[in-house]
Amino acid sequence: MKIFNSYTNSLETFVPHHEGQISMYVCGPTVYNYIHIGNARPVVFFDVVRRFFEAKGYNVNFVSNFTDVDDKIIQKAKNEGVSELDVSNRFIKAFLNDVENLGSKTDYIKPRVTEYMPQIIAYIKEMVDKGFAYIVDGDVFFSVDKIAEYGHLSNRKLEDLLAGSRIEVNDKKHNPLDFVLWKKTTEGVHWDSPFSIGRPGWHTECVTMIDDIFGEEIDIHGGGIDIIFPHHENEIAQSLACKGHRCANIWMHNGRLNLEGEKMSKSEGNVVWVKDISVDPLAFRMFLLSTHYRSPIAYSQESLGNYVNEWQRIKKTVSGLFIALDYNSVYQAKIEIGDLDIVASIQAFDEAMETDFNTPNALTALNQTIKIINNIMRQKPNYQRMNQGLKAVNYMLDILGLSVAQLPLSEEDKNLIHRWEAARKAKDFFLADAIRSELAKKNLI
Repeated sequence: MKIFNSYTNSLETFVPHHEGQISMYVCGPTVYNYIHIGNARPVVFFDVVRRFFEAKGYNVNFVSNFTDVDDKIIQKAKNEGVSELDVSNRFIKAFLNDVENLGSKTDYIKPRVTEYMPQIIAYIKEMVDKGFAYIVDGDVFFSVDKIAEYGHLSNRKLEDLLAGSRIEVNDKKHNPLDFVLWKKTTEGVHWDSPFSIGRPGWHTECVTMIDDIFGEEIDIHGGGIDIIFPHHENEIAQSLACKGHRCANIWMHNGRLNLEGEKMSKSEGNVVWVKDISVDPLAFRMFLLSTHYRSPIAYSQESLGNYVNEWQRIKKTVSGLFIALDYNSVYQAKIEIGDLDIVASIQAFDEAMETDFNTPNALTALNQTIKIINNIMRQKPNYQRMNQGLKAVNYMLDILGLSVAQLPLSEEDKNLIHRWEAARKAKDFFLADAIRSELAKKNLI
């Protein structure tokens, strides 16, 4: 298993800290608005990573947080005359609904910042006590020059960061790159602390949650490429300061999804919300997986349309195969796959996934399996091969999160199919066409 590690900028052999166990953390949303299709990319991709590991027998401890403390949440609450909790709860619910519609699992650990305030305050205090952070007028800042490898993840030196970044002017800081751990304020939701009444900065929440939930360096930390700096860089700095490790062994980052050549931005209004996707959400999921996760994606209605058609074709083949097996009462859920062509397609799929989660190549293997199934279906019925083909394609679809409904036929449905076949055999094409229309309405053909 090879994974590209953003920290070392190289492809590495992946070995988890504990045999049979994998610890994963992915930065979640700041819940002040709906998620757009760019936000959906890490959700979908890291769900696939989890699914693949689970399919290979690993127990995956998967965590993704909700940032429910933020200036944008406070401002939205003020504008609407509601509490920050009302805003957060509304958009957490919307997020989980969008995630489910995209075929991603939601049965993971979902910590909220507001639930972790005692741990966050304690973590900040530990950094102050160890000399990695300092207090000025109730604000707390992290001293980046205390970490020799600061900038390693983003592959930039301190002097380059100073020259190339937009640094907020703040006379309280010892170094312009020092970042806020605690902000003294009584505006919006706030807490008492040894430093002042206020609330935490963004960068401490994830590293605190990881330490509290896992208690050690985790196997994989994921997120979008846009938060490598400063968020993930700052996570590593704090983890080194407090715990002596880099928070995660492997750092993974997905590329951006661009809308008409530009980065999507909620503040600028150039977004497509996931909730407003007008096509089958799983076709959009397939579109996201058609590009390697580390590469950017150019979104357009035309490019998405190609995957709408492809997903319909895949669904029709898989559904037709299952119906044929169930109608003839020969469906076997438990079957060994011995067909050489099918075995080869599974091997190609696994090799793609084991090589830095190459989902485009995995989709190629899926399409090859669909071709094999179509060839089998055109021949004299071979139920053993048909069952093997269905098991293989379901294995791939489950990992990719692309589900096709496979519900046992009712007696009414079986009778309808039987009548259709009888009408065709009797060359009663008028009746056959009428029954076919009924079957099509039920998605049985």
